[in-house]
Amino acid sequence: MYATDNVGAPSGPFADLPAPEHVDVAVEGLRMLADPTRLRILWLLCGDELDVSTLAERLGATRPAISQHLAKLRLAGLVTQRRAGRHVLSRARDHHVGELLDVLVHDAGHRRTMTAHPREAAP
Repeated sequence: MYATDNVGAPSGPFADLPAPEHVDVAVEGLRMLADPTRLRILWLLCGDELDVSTLAERLGATRPAISQHLAKLRLAGLVTQRRAGRHVLSRARDHHVGELLDVLVHDAGHRRTMTAHPREAAP
């Protein structure tokens, strides 16, 4: 197949490039997920609303380290927080964050077990 073989009317959701400002925000969000601790924090926050102490205990990290990661996730718009008495509870912004993480981790499982892309592996 040659590149010119794909000439035709583009269709579907990937036919047009996203707006540059959307790409910038998406890249920043993915950059935040490139850290294993932040990905794990966000994973836990997709399932529950948790405070820093609980996150630190569940992840085996220090509270200051968790607080710094949460601040970055909050600045990227991936996490929201609310005060409950003396505690600040964090959670994932919305269900889209959880869906993204689920797809990324699911795909990672597939890529870990594959030696070649299925289309490339077929003779």
